[in-house]
Amino acid sequence: MTSKNDQIIQKGQQPNLNVPAFEFHQSDTPILVSMPHSGLALTSEVEAGLTEQARKLPDTDWYIPELYDFLETLGVGCIKANYSRYVIDLNRPYDDKPLYQTKTTGLFPDILFEDAPVFEPNKAPDDSQKSTYKELIWKPYHNTIEQELKRLKEKFGYAILFDAHSIAAEVPMLFDGVLPDFNWGTNEGQSCADLIANVVTQVLRPNYTQVLNGRFKGGYITRQFGQPNTGVHAIQLELSQATYLNEKAQKEGHYLLDEDKLPFIKQQLKELIESCLAVSLNK
Repeated sequence: MTSKNDQIIQKGQQPNLNVPAFEFHQSDTPILVSMPHSGLALTSEVEAGLTEQARKLPDTDWYIPELYDFLETLGVGCIKANYSRYVIDLNRPYDDKPLYQTKTTGLFPDILFEDAPVFEPNKAPDDSQKSTYKELIWKPYHNTIEQELKRLKEKFGYAILFDAHSIAAEVPMLFDGVLPDFNWGTNEGQSCADLIANVVTQVLRPNYTQVLNGRFKGGYITRQFGQPNTGVHAIQLELSQATYLNEKAQKEGHYLLDEDKLPFIKQQLKELIESCLAVSLNK
């Protein structure tokens, strides 16, 4: 494996896809950041069937790679999806069992967060295409996370998976009212040591609001890989898009960074990752 000084950029080498399934930057620190919903690419089958509303990709975790563009300078590894969640949702289990009792979207979303159809009638991918996406996108992404966390644990004695997401501040189909700015999920304390949750919540500046294990308790990636008894910890951050998007443009269906908000949220996110780097979980 390469070290920090000869960092590599790996890409999923899957056939029959117009872009690689993901990009993976390996590093030499105990942290891996996952971005499963930042992708914008579509397969030809999915693109051909989307409704006009879905073509805007409204449920994307917009600009997450840009918000965390400091990771390389900190030596922190990152894996980010290239395909839209409308192709396949990488934060759902392979068998598509529901994660929440309330209404939500699955491995192959058929409704938008606005509770409108993703696909025109009879134009959703068929079972064969879905199987291909599971084999060529879902499996390689998850296998890479698993292998990298294993490597980090062997090298440092523990590993931390930071699952980075964002969502509109108001999504009536999923929750009532307005979300806090920072929504932390640790599967009710089961996916990481309490020390990690304590550190990230304490470093947050008072001008931002936050909640731990509120509406979002951590998706499949957090629950699957976060096994603190084995030395692998996982925490999910669902960041309100009100902290960095132009809210007026967003209401009109346009997703633009707010240049006034951007430097503050990026600095806060950097401080959060730095706080995780400062944690030592070795006994």
